Amino acid sequence: MDDGKPISITAKWVLSVAGPPIEGGVVTIAGERIVSVDRHRAGKIDRDFGDAAILPGLVNAHTHFDLTGASSLPRPSPSESFPDWLLRVIAFRRSRTAQQVEADIRHGLDESLRAGVTLLGDISATGASWPHLNEAELQAVVFREWIGLSAERGDAASKEAIAWVNVVKPSDRSLPGLSPHATYSANTRSWGTGGRIPRCLHAFESREELELLQSGTGPFVPFLKSVGAYAQDEIPSLDAAFEAIDSAAPILIAHGNFAPPDRLGPGHSVVYCPRTHAAFGHPPHPFREFLNRGVNVCLGTDSLASNPDLDVLEEARFLASKYPEFTGTTLIEMLTANGHRALGFAGGTLVAGGFADLVVVPVEAANDPFAALFHRPLPNATRSTMFRGRWRSPSRSDTGISS
Repeated sequence: MDDGKPISITAKWVLSVAGPPIEGGVVTIAGERIVSVDRHRAGKIDRDFGDAAILPGLVNAHTHFDLTGASSLPRPSPSESFPDWLLRVIAFRRSRTAQQVEADIRHGLDESLRAGVTLLGDISATGASWPHLNEAELQAVVFREWIGLSAERGDAASKEAIAWVNVVKPSDRSLPGLSPHATYSANTRSWGTGGRIPRCLHAFESREELELLQSGTGPFVPFLKSVGAYAQDEIPSLDAAFEAIDSAAPILIAHGNFAPPDRLGPGHSVVYCPRTHAAFGHPPHPFREFLNRGVNVCLGTDSLASNPDLDVLEEARFLASKYPEFTGTTLIEMLTANGHRALGFAGGTLVAGGFADLVVVPVEAANDPFAALFHRPLPNATRSTMFRGRWRSPSRSDTGISS
């Protein structure tokens, strides 16, 4: 396709997100762009994928590639406190060499490419994932994480993170961002520093965090003391946390498991990680209430410290298994267009003039594309992913070489 000649592809289903499913639809591409999405097979078809669904490239809006090696840790348990699990993760981080972290990032990126992701948001403790994601055949936001609850430590850490943002060079495919780590670990006065840089915040993730914000007590107090990060006067109230979130907008809320639904609405984005949420035994996530209130809800895998893999489509399939009445149309939007909005990129639909970023997912023959994609076993077959009009090799994240 480097010569710019149009090609046409078809499959049992085309799910454009911009309209209803098209049975036997045809997507025509020239160069980096989609020329048309048609309902009928008129003219030459260059590739017929048969029993498959063609949909926009998937979006994984919340990853921690530098924790890919944490798959060896014991899984989260509903019987332990969230701070106890955090202590294991902290110990793991401190045990890793720079070389191991680099390998973890490459493995996490490769797994995401195989899953059909064309846009992702990665939180990086040091920004180490930036060169890998910036060179890979996808779009990405790398959120440089910073931690510091006290005013002094928070100010110093946020300035260091902003300095990193000012050094790396954003492009049309990759953006540097900021991640004040969490409501209990990053000073609220620094959440909005750095202007309108993309940012992501872990917020309202656990019962223990909610208890800390509501009363200043609970298991997070001894946890913060044990890691030398306790600053009693800087722990925000629930109201103060929401005020800081609004003042730092646009900010992507990671998890939001215990966020009061009536505190969020249009203008807020939440990335929900269904299998991580379930691993901790949390009560049902308020994502449906969020959607009803106009919140932009997208999907993420989180890290392998809490999730079995980095396949964001499996997050949607898990969600569909728990809420079979939930509409497939909205699930597809959460997998694609909503993630684009949350990360500050246009796209996430298959429309004429848009970038040719798409994934072909083999499915069982079915009269309902959403049943085939979300409620039936998926064939053990490789997903084909196109990025900017070129078929992408699923495991060459370090070079960006396309097939």
